[in-house]
Amino acid sequence: MSKEKLIYTQNRELSWLRFNKRVLEEAQDSTVPLLERMKFVAIFTSNLDEFFMIRVGSLYDMSLVDEKTVDIKSGWTIREQLDQIYSVVRPMYKERDKTYAEIKKQLNPYGVCGLDMKELEPQEKKYVKKYFKEQILPILSPQIVDVNHPFPHLLNKAVYVIANLKMENKVMLGIVPVPQFISDILYLPGTDIRYIRMEKVIMEYMELVFEKYAVSDKNYICVTRNADISPDDDAYADNDDFRFIMKQTLSRRRKMAVVRLEAASPFTKETEVFFCDKFQITPNQIFRTKIPMKLDFIFAVADKVPVSMRRSLNYEPFSPQISSMVAGGSVMNQVKKHDIILSYPYESMDPFLQMIKEASVDPNVMTIKITIYRLAKKTRLVEYLCAAAENGKEVTALIELRARFDEQNNIDWSERMEEAGCRVIYGFEGYKVHSKICQITYRSRNEIKYLTQIGTGNYNEKTAKMYTDYSLMTGNQSIGEDGVEFFKNMSISNLDGVYKNLIVSPTSLKQKILRCMDEEIAKGADGRIVMKMNSVTDMDFMKKVSEASQAGVKVDLIVRGICCILPGIKDYTENLTVSSVVGRYLEHPRIFSFGKGQSQKLYIGSADMMTRNTEKRVEVACPIYDPQIKSRLNHDIKIMLSDNVKRRVLESDGTYHKVKKSEGKEIDSQKEFMKLALTAEPAIAVEKKKTFLQRVIGYFKK
Repeated sequence: MSKEKLIYTQNRELSWLRFNKRVLEEAQDSTVPLLERMKFVAIFTSNLDEFFMIRVGSLYDMSLVDEKTVDIKSGWTIREQLDQIYSVVRPMYKERDKTYAEIKKQLNPYGVCGLDMKELEPQEKKYVKKYFKEQILPILSPQIVDVNHPFPHLLNKAVYVIANLKMENKVMLGIVPVPQFISDILYLPGTDIRYIRMEKVIMEYMELVFEKYAVSDKNYICVTRNADISPDDDAYADNDDFRFIMKQTLSRRRKMAVVRLEAASPFTKETEVFFCDKFQITPNQIFRTKIPMKLDFIFAVADKVPVSMRRSLNYEPFSPQISSMVAGGSVMNQVKKHDIILSYPYESMDPFLQMIKEASVDPNVMTIKITIYRLAKKTRLVEYLCAAAENGKEVTALIELRARFDEQNNIDWSERMEEAGCRVIYGFEGYKVHSKICQITYRSRNEIKYLTQIGTGNYNEKTAKMYTDYSLMTGNQSIGEDGVEFFKNMSISNLDGVYKNLIVSPTSLKQKILRCMDEEIAKGADGRIVMKMNSVTDMDFMKKVSEASQAGVKVDLIVRGICCILPGIKDYTENLTVSSVVGRYLEHPRIFSFGKGQSQKLYIGSADMMTRNTEKRVEVACPIYDPQIKSRLNHDIKIMLSDNVKRRVLESDGTYHKVKKSEGKEIDSQKEFMKLALTAEPAIAVEKKKTFLQRVIGYFKK
């Protein structure tokens, strides 16, 4: 049965596409260095790939069940949503291709040149042909498609060079997979960074691949397959090894239905019909791309740029700083005395890692427990956890194997940790564990005490240098007792735990957030709500935001990506402002602020206000009690809301515009946080000053 669309909401898929358009706008921003702009094109492309694999894939699955299902946020059927997506994406392709071409042209004077075969010098052509014959041709696996040779399975996001082949009166299709184990590009000899993409090299010499045939209509293609799969719930009952289920799941993903076909050149009508038939798609799902279908090589090219040119082409280098809240010596001892918050990537993750390293050898530490969603390929954290287990500590890691696209990485780490003696457990049937919480249990004299860490982002040492996040480390024993209860509940599959301080989904997080909003609604115009998240789709939350706005509460939502609630709708959301920051770093923290002054309630956590987070995931948010940290977070929020360089404001029609700069100072929030991190006086320096002053005072007292 269809439901009536709410007047102040919009479709989540279009909202996400508008977020990705903001990413593309960074690639078009002339104030951003050229190679960074090219990286934004790559990020935009990667985002779009994932969007088709997951979101379009999900809609495809839903259409097989019930195509008449209506999206309450937009009033559209699944078919209408897909049609809207295809119509919005097509012009974005053209805009992206044009942006890429402009940046590529501007990079040429710096000696960074992506070339076509016709642009090569005669000596370079000889080099490429020789390289192809000796290094590429022997490892190719060409195929023909005719009566005796069926159409092959094309892998998700792999590039294939195709051509029509003719022998006498017989016409067939030739397909050559671009080998995935070789570089995507071939660097040419010389001091400049001149390169050509491998699919162009193979396409140039298709006549050598298919020597007996007349070759025509050369092209290259790439299919995107549905990747929105979850392990079948019934599998849990029949198989104790969840890792085995996940390995089967990853194998299935490679064979899922095609949701998009990309081609470098337009197809003939016959070829279009052929591929639509083979992949069971419509012409709407075929997209022409003038730029590479895989852009990962951009990051490798950027790394090859000489140091002398990097300042012109890249952002000014920045290294995460040691937090001003951290002094020298033991981090564990400092957290026992006072709370510490780290702000990534402006501040380093090292103090948290140092705390785990100290715990791994501390004779008073008994247990370390942690939830893991995503890890880096190389991670000191796992080394320290394994060392702790080998040193006789009880180490428990709840690893979520269903972290999309990181499944294999998490499987590998879970096996490594088990080998070291860690106790590894997995998530719940039907629920992902997305929380970021770690707890150290230690003995102090005859008492058992706790150090607890709660974060907004993953324990990933690589992304901690690229994503903005907060990490709270506290010796608050009441929070620690909640942590004990949380890990106990995770171990016995109890989702209905009761906590004094922590708010945990799926049972209490949304409920607590809505109650806090009710308290502000009761204050009317004196109420204040500020929330920073990645996405907003939860209907209960959006209805409460509208209720708050109607009560006169000033509501600010800082939402990086999807936001399904529209501000400025008369009688519904007139007191709501929604803004988004897209810049050098990926905005990732979740901050929930209710009220002002002494009565303010402030939380950080792992959850967005999405139904999947509030009802289908285990998430943890933690109150901020420390006045100094509270003050700092309020200051950060103020800077974010003052950003007039990278902040965009959502309009009532679903579009975004950049904030108009006043005559005052330009404020780029991310640059401001970098400056603050660089200029903040380290706690160790403050301690040295205190010690020096005490000595001086002591001297004069004598």
